Amino acid sequence: MRSVHTSESRSMDFDQLKYFVAVAERQSFTRAAEVLGISQSALSRSIQKLEEDLGQPVLERKSRSVSLTDAGILLQARAMQVFSILEDTKAEITDDGESGRVRVGAIPTIAPFYLPDVLRRFSKEFPRASLIVQENTTGALLKSCTQGEIDLAILSLPVSARYLEVEELFEEELLLVLPLDHQLADQPQIRLSDLESYPFVLLDEAHCLSDNIVSFCRAKSFQPVAVERTSQLVMVQELVSLSHGISMIPEMARELDHSNRRIYRSLTGKKPTRKIAVVWNPYRFQSRLIRAFRERLKK
Repeated sequence: MRSVHTSESRSMDFDQLKYFVAVAERQSFTRAAEVLGISQSALSRSIQKLEEDLGQPVLERKSRSVSLTDAGILLQARAMQVFSILEDTKAEITDDGESGRVRVGAIPTIAPFYLPDVLRRFSKEFPRASLIVQENTTGALLKSCTQGEIDLAILSLPVSARYLEVEELFEEELLLVLPLDHQLADQPQIRLSDLESYPFVLLDEAHCLSDNIVSFCRAKSFQPVAVERTSQLVMVQELVSLSHGISMIPEMARELDHSNRRIYRSLTGKKPTRKIAVVWNPYRFQSRLIRAFRERLKK
């Protein structure tokens, strides 16, 4: 009769890890069971078996939620590494350079203006590729890129990208946008100093475009006064049209603006600009399709 080794009876399986991560991410057995498509009792039994195998709890049960123990925090980190390795291995084995997916992240002041044409051209060149786009703030995209939730992110510099590769793509001008009846509208040349007495409409502080504008003004010993802030660039443009203030808009957004209710001007002297870059995680497998997408971004 063959003996059964103790190490085999105390091993973790893939489903146990998957179930544990689902609970850990949602902090709820009920919500995790719904997402996984299994009963809550089956999920509880799986987690209990996992804890028995490990010899200690990984979840702290509360009346309406669960939280991770110290062992659970370590297990979640290791489980995500396992999932990443498995996903990268599958991608590497099936990498044919023509099919597969590319998960692209971009900040809101880039995604709707820059990506559509890039995606259209890439899809035409690689019809078997699947392109998934995520629009979010810089901090959220850097986190997603680090964790392998997206393959690359298109952002505005500077970024604090620890363990990530950053490659600059291009630099674009920030154009002054004014309502049609503004006092500066017909002025032949407009310098930054001419804007000091006028209120600005800016994006929320979560958006790096506002940092670009404020940093440029501060470098010229000028602090712009924001009378209104909004979460969307199109709303900045509309508020300017309604004479709520003035602002600065990326050139890529101006190119797609066909409204005749506002005008754009280039400042005289040193012009405000922003640098656009692509960021990716060099520790994750980069398929030939992903590398091809990065190359198309540079063109």
